Amino acid sequence: MPTVENSAPVLAIDGPSGTGKGTIAGRVAGHLGWHTLDSGALYRAIAYVAVENDITPDDTLELENLTRTIAVEFVHTADGLNIWLDGRDITDHVRSESGGKRASIYAKIPVVRDGLLSRQRQMRTAPGLVADGRDMGTVVFPDAFLKVFLDASASVRAHRRYNQLKAKGFDVKLRALEREIADRDAQDRSRTVSPLIPAGDAIVLDTSEKGIGQVFAEVRKLVEDRLASGQDYLGQV
Repeated sequence: MPTVENSAPVLAIDGPSGTGKGTIAGRVAGHLGWHTLDSGALYRAIAYVAVENDITPDDTLELENLTRTIAVEFVHTADGLNIWLDGRDITDHVRSESGGKRASIYAKIPVVRDGLLSRQRQMRTAPGLVADGRDMGTVVFPDAFLKVFLDASASVRAHRRYNQLKAKGFDVKLRALEREIADRDAQDRSRTVSPLIPAGDAIVLDTSEKGIGQVFAEVRKLVEDRLASGQDYLGQV
């Protein structure tokens, strides 16, 4: 049962990259007037700082210290969520495909996941939180009042990511991107710690053939129906 400190309702949106979960989370949070948590950006930032400071994946002591001391700031802009570290905008570095690959490596390390767990839960504040990631509904907020898992084919997600990166000026190759996404999917779904799987009570939505507006409308209706149902959406029994 949630305590007084963490009793704010949580909407958990999970899924692999390229399904639109970040955009949907931002739109739903704006619609509700709730806070947002982009857990993927947090893991990408940790991986970026670790590599920048030559902290290897087997250096558990330094990684544990990093999860406690990293000073990351997330800033909402017209272009999305920007990530700042010590006065530097590192958004492009951590949002790149190499940033995603680094994050996938460090995210499977238990000491990193344990260290970031409390930081993520501390973001659960009134009036509510929309949390997007890969284990929001299974590990971080298992009592979320609604859990949505967005999915799409690897090919569709690769095309979306390709267009997104090209628009930002990155030199990317579609075929290489497809391989990288497939490899990352396999790694994230098969890891022993917090694998990328839907929660048992999650609603799975395939976004392969849906525009972002349609997905937003579907998720918004799920949220509004659940809130209007009269059930206890604070996760309490």
